[in-house]
Amino acid sequence: MTRDDFSLTGRLDSFIENAPDAAAMFDRDMRYLATSRRWLRDYRIDGPVIGRNHYEVFPEIPERWKEIHARALAGETLSNECEAFERADGAIQWLRWEIRPWRSPDGEVGGVVIFTHDITATKVAERELVEREAHLRSILATVPDAMIVADERGVITSFSAAATALFGYSSEEVVGRSVNTLMLEPFRSQHDGSIATYLRTGDAHVIGYSRFAQAVARGGGVLPIELSIGEARANGRRIFTAFLRDLASRQKIDEEARQAQTMEVVGRLTAGVAHDVNNLLTVILANLELLAPQLADADLRELADEAHGAAEDGARLTAQLLAFGRRQPLDPRETDLGALVCGSADLLRRTIGPAIALDIVTPAASPLTLVDPAQLQNALLSVADNARDAMPEGGRLILEVSSACLDADYAQMYPEVRPGRYGLITVSDTGVGMAPEVRRRAFEPYFTTKPVGDGVGLGLSMVYGFVKQSGGHIQLYSEPGRGTCVRIYLPIADDGGAEATMATEAEGPELRKGTETILLVEDDARLRRVLGRRLRGLGYSVYEAENGAAALAQLEALPDTALVFTDMVMPGGMTGLELAEAALAAKPGLKILFTSGYAEPSVARLGRKKGAWLKKPYTADELADKLREVLDE
Repeated sequence: MTRDDFSLTGRLDSFIENAPDAAAMFDRDMRYLATSRRWLRDYRIDGPVIGRNHYEVFPEIPERWKEIHARALAGETLSNECEAFERADGAIQWLRWEIRPWRSPDGEVGGVVIFTHDITATKVAERELVEREAHLRSILATVPDAMIVADERGVITSFSAAATALFGYSSEEVVGRSVNTLMLEPFRSQHDGSIATYLRTGDAHVIGYSRFAQAVARGGGVLPIELSIGEARANGRRIFTAFLRDLASRQKIDEEARQAQTMEVVGRLTAGVAHDVNNLLTVILANLELLAPQLADADLRELADEAHGAAEDGARLTAQLLAFGRRQPLDPRETDLGALVCGSADLLRRTIGPAIALDIVTPAASPLTLVDPAQLQNALLSVADNARDAMPEGGRLILEVSSACLDADYAQMYPEVRPGRYGLITVSDTGVGMAPEVRRRAFEPYFTTKPVGDGVGLGLSMVYGFVKQSGGHIQLYSEPGRGTCVRIYLPIADDGGAEATMATEAEGPELRKGTETILLVEDDARLRRVLGRRLRGLGYSVYEAENGAAALAQLEALPDTALVFTDMVMPGGMTGLELAEAALAAKPGLKILFTSGYAEPSVARLGRKKGAWLKKPYTADELADKLREVLDE
């Protein structure tokens, strides 16, 4: 061998030995000709290997690798960008490898060269990144307050599920847009100025503190919010995370909670007083009954009878107070609501009088509830009595029996309600309705709008207390000039009613979905957001409006709208019926679905079927079915 040959061979050996990747050269019998230091280190080889057989060094090598070696010795080049190997100690090692033949000067395959690169650290980093992303997605999906992540330019990079519910935009619609598009002036300018000042000077008075702001939802609705901003740094860049709390929803929930708490406290006080008064009345009645037979004087007996009658009136009054305070004695039993309502028809007709028509609607399979039937009949008569007074010129009283499932969304709006299955009695009238301030106080004891002497204001209070004591829920809807609707929910007998979980519903048939575009019109911002989330969950493209005028403006810009889902009663001077007429004039093929908590409106002049009507409250499956019914008709 010449000096030049030796020098070239030495340089080649040195090149292989110092190669950054693991490399080894073998002859046709898979004997080592050269290795890099990395090969020896990566595969934990101690001692010299040159001249030794690869299968002797690694006696446990799988047959698959022997087949790969044979294919390379036959002239084939093979590789894999990412493959897992289990080492002798049980640890998993990820490799990128390549094996190719080397040839002698005459072109014959003289052996193979194997290159491997350990990418375990990269794979571990990728897995940790995937886990962190999954964790972030989980946070974005479950964090109760709206969460928005933006970069230092204010461009949105993440948008949580709660943010979607609050603003009405999907994540895909806002990611990449400026965060200030969600804010109103002057808060938008104040926010931009504060962030700019912080980036320039480091003055962090906006970071880590909560403040009030006003945001704008899809459709233009104003959202009062509590805004908190946090900061993090990654790869030399700032990341801002904003948490937004919906103050309108929280204020309404707090107000309802305070009202429920007030009713509970007043109920306890009332029940305590009624109990003590009942004891006194019992003594008075007993003594009057003992005294009366001993009175020979007719005038004295008349006085005793008057006192006895007054004491009995007092006893009835305390019974009503005990009912409101949820302390009246009840005899709950399995009761067919349809049979009870039908059996009360004669009493109801005598209560409301001949000028008011009575309609009773019951299903073929009426729900069985656990309730005191006598007290439920009294409650229905009390509601009917109020309805009669609201219709002095006559009208219509409708009692409808059905089953209802109050789901988690409904329970979120009314915190005292537990999700579950209920029997429902809906009592609707066509009377004068109630103003908002009257409606809010309707269940308070001794609150009445009747003239002095026409009532003491305990009728609806007694109904409220009875329903609550029975484990149920009561809801009242009313609007001046549009009548009143009282819904009484009572626990189903076979599963404990409100004790039932929503597992039964979850195990039911899959909700019917669609892909059409729906324009949602609802003035209650919280309800609008909940409905928007429901509709998007069913696969629909959803646009939102808070009143009829905003809806018509959106409809003009949305030619693909297939259905308008509108509340009947809205502010702004346009009812749902008027909106529907205007929308159909502009787009005759449009489908309309009405919803309201009041009695079913007349939609006959639109030429639409009665099916285009959905009563509040409704569950997700009722909404899904009704949408498909209307869209597919």
